[in-house]
Amino acid sequence: MTKNENAYIVGIIAEYNPLHKGHAWHIQKAKELAGAKYCIAVMSGDFVQRGAPAIFDKYTRTAMALEAGADLVLEMPSIFAASSAEDFAACGIALLDRLGVVGSVCFGSECGNMEEISRAASILASEPDLYTAALKEQLKKGFTWPQARAHALSLTGDFDKELLDSPNNILGIEYAKALIRRKSPIRPITVLRQGSGYHDTGFSDVFCSASAIRKELEANASNGGEWLPASVLQGMPSFAGHFLEPAYPVFLNDFSTLLNTALLRMTAASDPLEQYLDVSDDLAARIRKELLSFSSFEDRIGELKTRQYTYTRISRALLHLLLGITDQEIMAGRAADYAPYARVLGFHRGASAVLSDIKKRGTIPLITKTADAGNLLEGTAWEMFQKDLFCSHLYQAVVSGKYHTHLKNEYTHSVVMKS
Repeated sequence: MTKNENAYIVGIIAEYNPLHKGHAWHIQKAKELAGAKYCIAVMSGDFVQRGAPAIFDKYTRTAMALEAGADLVLEMPSIFAASSAEDFAACGIALLDRLGVVGSVCFGSECGNMEEISRAASILASEPDLYTAALKEQLKKGFTWPQARAHALSLTGDFDKELLDSPNNILGIEYAKALIRRKSPIRPITVLRQGSGYHDTGFSDVFCSASAIRKELEANASNGGEWLPASVLQGMPSFAGHFLEPAYPVFLNDFSTLLNTALLRMTAASDPLEQYLDVSDDLAARIRKELLSFSSFEDRIGELKTRQYTYTRISRALLHLLLGITDQEIMAGRAADYAPYARVLGFHRGASAVLSDIKKRGTIPLITKTADAGNLLEGTAWEMFQKDLFCSHLYQAVVSGKYHTHLKNEYTHSVVMKS
């Protein structure tokens, strides 16, 4: 490939938790809009941005992404995959940018208006005085960060309220902001989200949401019913059953005992909870107060939720405590430009030229074998990769314990390949 052929590769940043018909449509639409031959998906590993475990392991989700049309699936470093929208987006964009071969990035949004998304992103990227002052004022009044930022943006520019309230719009703005700050040549493209909204839990005639699928799967599991009901499969591509029948779903409360154990151990060791990502002094005090409630993961979130702390913020904070993700690790990861390596989870054999080109033109190591990482990485990159392994091994331990099965670990599980 030559430099101007980057346009033939489009990037997607996703979780596929799980992959549904809307995701499959998006992969094909992204290729169409970008005029791309290949699609590279940067995907969260075994824990996701809302502060929870992925419902299915990363290898199952990778196989489904490849079946849906992705040509290469890379894992987003775990410390950013389970972080704020800003860090999640910054990491995803950095990874695509540092590959050296991606011409565009395509994401869904509720507004479908790239011009409006870019305008909001420009304000956030430059942080003019009016915006900064308004943001500080709203935070002082006790509003959550998303509320304060939305208000500050509304004062700085004439934006539709939905632009600043809708989850995919917010992520889209963060993607565009990250591109601006990096001065990246990657072109942002947005597509109007089809079917159900991000948080909708009903089943749509067009595309249902991943939230609806997860809720239905968990409800069936709790009621002792068929774990993969027809209603779920109707919202997913026709090939879904092939990949999901042998898979092992897990839910947030499956990690309750591990969370309670971690909190007890940290407290006994006088380990300061405030050092962990998203854990403020006030939240740490509230966690200590409820230490011996031995609640489920979800119940702990309910006990800690206030007007100041959203459900997702608390869920992420507790997950960071469980996984041991600290403020110091995040700062080091940012200083290493978010994505100091690209770990391959799976690829289409027909896209081997893309892997070759990344090796030639990328600015970060490409890891296809876990055992080779020690020879390719050092410093912060090696520490981040070690955290990825820890997170996946913790996830695998919970799956193995719940289903009394033996799973391959990160050293014995091979890259997923599709012919």
